[in-house]
Amino acid sequence: MEKILVFIPAFNCARQIPRVIDKFDARTPGVISEVLVVDNGSTDGTADAAQRSMAANGNLATIPRTIRRNRQNYNLGGSHKVAFNYALDHGFDYVVVLHGDDQGDIRDVMPWLEKGAHRDVDCLLGARFMAGSRLVNYSLPRIAGNHVFNALFSIVLRRRLYDLGSGLNVYKTSFLRQRFYLRFPNALTFNYYMLAYSIVSGASLRFFPLTWREEDQTSNVRLVRQTLRMFDVLRQLVFARGTFMTAWHQPEQPYDSDVIARVEPAVS
Repeated sequence: MEKILVFIPAFNCARQIPRVIDKFDARTPGVISEVLVVDNGSTDGTADAAQRSMAANGNLATIPRTIRRNRQNYNLGGSHKVAFNYALDHGFDYVVVLHGDDQGDIRDVMPWLEKGAHRDVDCLLGARFMAGSRLVNYSLPRIAGNHVFNALFSIVLRRRLYDLGSGLNVYKTSFLRQRFYLRFPNALTFNYYMLAYSIVSGASLRFFPLTWREEDQTSNVRLVRQTLRMFDVLRQLVFARGTFMTAWHQPEQPYDSDVIARVEPAVS
């Protein structure tokens, strides 16, 4: 039976993460094998809020729930590396990435998992900007900016792209086995590198629509810095694609974390 890990990266989202966990419904035990929260050094009680919510949601009672805390602030990309390493080291077949700030919804990917769409591709990627998706309180300038960069990356990579990096994605661990992701930046550009690498390396991928909302979340994106970084990724893909595929874009380091809570499945 396949093993599917749901990884929730979390940083200072104590208000939002209970809503994320509350959305795991009665379908969860038949699909998901474990829920892993990776707390990147939050100072607002995020880990405690996650632990209480996971204990209160009866739909999670029959699967393991783990909370780990990074020993350093590894940023969003580094938290992905912690979770991908965990998935490989513990024999999972797939990793679902679900951001802990409640912009995405686990219920958007569940139908795709139930019908087995994740088995047909290496990467099953949520897309905010394709037909069928719904954006709630997402500003028009940000929508326009995303469409521009989607178009630019599509041209450079010769593949129609509907999103460069939402917070709801599924990866096959056989695709991750070589741990190429360790070479990518820990910054918020991590997803751009993952997407570009998957296409250049010939991996299979598919996009699916989702609902994306902004309510009380605090964005960690610094628009000018992020824009410059995106142009740098494009520059590398145009002028140094071979180097892009093999170079270390982040200094090599351990990605250590500690278990701060672990709940085994209830035994009936």
